[in-house]
This record gives sequence, structure tokens and C-alpha cells, in this order.
Amino acid sequence: MTHYEKQSSKELRAGMGEGLVEAGRKNENVVALSADVKGSVKMDGFAKEFPERFIQCGIAEANMVGIAAGLSLCGKVPFIGGFAEFVTGRVYDQIRQVVCYSNKNVKICGSHAGISLGEDGATHQTMEDIALMKVLPNMTVLVPADFNQAKAATLTAAEHVGPVYLRLGRSKMPCFLPEGEKFEIGKAQLLSEGKDVTLFACGHLVWEALQAAEQLEKEGISCEVINIHTIKPLDVEAIVASARKTRAVVTCEEHLFNGGLGDSVAQTLALHCPTPMEYVAVDDKFGESGTPDEMLTNYHLRAADIIEKVHKVLTRK
Repeated sequence: MTHYEKQSSKELRAGMGEGLVEAGRKNENVVALSADVKGSVKMDGFAKEFPERFIQCGIAEANMVGIAAGLSLCGKVPFIGGFAEFVTGRVYDQIRQVVCYSNKNVKICGSHAGISLGEDGATHQTMEDIALMKVLPNMTVLVPADFNQAKAATLTAAEHVGPVYLRLGRSKMPCFLPEGEKFEIGKAQLLSEGKDVTLFACGHLVWEALQAAEQLEKEGISCEVINIHTIKPLDVEAIVASARKTRAVVTCEEHLFNGGLGDSVAQTLALHCPTPMEYVAVDDKFGESGTPDEMLTNYHLRAADIIEKVHKVLTRK
């Protein structure tokens, strides 16, 4: 298998921030809007370099979505930034009606996503945002795995025509993917070839899946690790091909059991290649306050939990 090394620890939201500045330099139509959290969502760099192209909307996410939709009608490429809980759930009606229904070219950057937000607690830890966004027609859903990929995904989102939801975490996480690597929407990323079981992962759980695969290799279990950085459109071909090869699947995500990556993979396999499958995800509960490390451990989203599910699914082959 291919081994990936931790280069450093960086915030995915910071990768988006760097990518946004670079996109702004490439295209003068790129604009940014924030719901009074430009520092938290790392839009402050863009605001400093392009003050005339940055709009501080205040704590008014619904209004921000409407402004962004209007700007898109004028040929602008608006990126809106806020906490993932509030730029998806609080404004769901606006996203549905004024962005997706008319297929506006609006990019929604949901920072502070997932349980690893940590101390802010359940009210801010969204674990249902992927489910909300992926069911909307015309919406593209991106969940990058590290800082470098978050930056690349932002640059690609700026070039893509149509609504995009970009899911980003708050905390520093391992940075392990190559810098400057091209991000292809809808194209799954094979990180490690294997023959016994496939680990499909997204976001922060990609690193955990790689760690699990490395440990399982010592047990003589060969894992194929695939980064599903695009939840929608899903790379059906890659998922089916790997499942046919290994005949056992475990999905890994920092999201609720219902409605996330696991359900998308399960639907794909049910239609094309029924396969024994297990989920590593949060089981129908809200979060709580604690450090990011405590949250990932207490909610069973670690390499050890992936290994446990691999052992379980292998008994079902």
C-alpha cells in the first residue's frame, strides 16, 4: 500500500482562505460575503487584499444568501462564509429557493463543520449538513480531506458553474496530501490499493482511514483506501469497481449515520453491486462540549473504530 506521512497540522478553513485569495487574483469577478465571522472562516485575507469585493453581511445569513444570488446574476462569483450549521440549516429555504432552484453560481463555504468543532458544543456542531445539501437538485457537495485539498477545492469551485457546498473543519488536522494537486469534482481519489476491504472516507476521516489501513496491513489485511472528496456528484464507477474487487466496504465520515457518505455509497451498491458494508459515523445523536480529540474518540471516529468495523465486515464476506 501507499504510505502517506503527516507533513504538518493545519486548518481546512485556512486552506479555503488561501484558495479564495488566489481565486480572487485570477478572476476579478470573485467576491466574498461573511456573516460577521470573516476571521473565523478565514476570509480576512481576501477582505484585506480586495476590500471593494468583500461584503460584511452581519449575523444575517438568510440575507447573505439573497445578496449572493443577486450578485451571481450580475456575473459575479460569490463565496459566502459562515459556520456550517448556520449557512446550511438556518438558511435552508433560501438556499433551496434562490440558489438551487434557479441554479445560481453561488459557493457556500461551511466552516466549523462536524463533531471536531469541539468546545462550542451541540448547537454549533453540525453533523447533518451533508444530508441537507446533497438532496438539493443542482448542488455540488465537496468535502476535502486536508488543508492542501481544501485550497485546491476552493480554486476548482471558483471555476465550476453552479451551486457548490464546501464543507470545512475548524481544528488543525493532519496535512498529508500533495500541495498543488489538481482537484477534480466527481472523481474519487485512490490513495491506497488493496484486495480485502475498501475504506471509503471523506473529510477528517480520510487520515484516520489511512492510519487504520496501515495497522491492518500488519495483520495481513489489505485495505483499499479511497477519498470520496465529492459526495455529489458521486463517482459511482470508482465505488462499484472497488467493491467488486474487495467484496467488503467500510465508510468513514464525521457526519450522522443517516444521510451522509455512507448512505450515498449504500445506495450505489444496492443498485449496482450489493456488498457487505459497515459504517463509521455518528449514530443518531447530537454532540457535546469537549476538545476535538475527545469528540472524535468519544463518538467512535478513530482508526481503532475503523479497524473494528473492518473486522466485522470481513466476517460477512
